[in-house]
Amino acid sequence: MPVIHYSSMVEVDAGLFTVAVFLDVAWAEKGLNALKQAGFAPEILTILGKEGPEVAGLITRALGADGERLEVTGLGAVLARGPLVKALQGASHDLGKKGIAGTMRRVGFQPHDSRIFETLAGRGGVLVSIRSEPRAADALAILHSYGGGNAAIGAWTGRV
Repeated sequence: MPVIHYSSMVEVDAGLFTVAVFLDVAWAEKGLNALKQAGFAPEILTILGKEGPEVAGLITRALGADGERLEVTGLGAVLARGPLVKALQGASHDLGKKGIAGTMRRVGFQPHDSRIFETLAGRGGVLVSIRSEPRAADALAILHSYGGGNAAIGAWTGRV
């Protein structure tokens, strides 16, 4: 997807990401299973959570590969895998320096949403994202149905 540069110099990926933070690994796994049953492919899913064996197992089971270990400001050591990670890293690979709160604007989320995602993940929540432009509303409904906290769709026109 192309990157759009707005006059404010904020980079926004033209694709939509639907994001939620689940209370823990068990709830995240239920939500991820529902997304897969609804036809969302593993390659469009992102999982990010504080480093630990439960999060590592979840990433492997849900995405079929190991998570990448990252040091992220505001969270500490996390395991993550998926397209949202690449979008948040940006060309300067600064997810680690700026944290979730400092990088979610790249995918169309307002600063208050970004801080909520970071706070919930910092409390041990598991962030799940779907790159789902054609089915963003479907993804949002599933995330809400399975307890995804602060579930929202980024990159809506006029939101950045």
